[in-house]
Amino acid sequence: MFTLLQTTNAGQGSGLSMWIMLALIFIVMWFFMIRPQRKQQKELDNFRNSLKNGDKVVTIGGIYGTVCEVKDTYVLIEVDKDVKVRVSKQALVKDFTDPARQ
Repeated sequence: MFTLLQTTNAGQGSGLSMWIMLALIFIVMWFFMIRPQRKQQKELDNFRNSLKNGDKVVTIGGIYGTVCEVKDTYVLIEVDKDVKVRVSKQALVKDFTDPARQ
């Protein structure tokens, strides 16, 4: 009888420690993975919303250009002399006008 009580109590303690470890793993994942990704996404959204004529940008596909026109959902960029491309704002990933951002 004595051993039966010990195993029952030990089983309850290990269940609680399992939930604590699971919670700690979730907190660590949030702190090191989800939080920085959200911060980076906010910075990217701020960059896309603050575009203006003359900004130098890069698209997801690696096309470098200078912003000529900004609309709500798209941007017209000049990639070469008299060559303009219309791209979605979501396709812009980097700004080269500010050397601190490089």
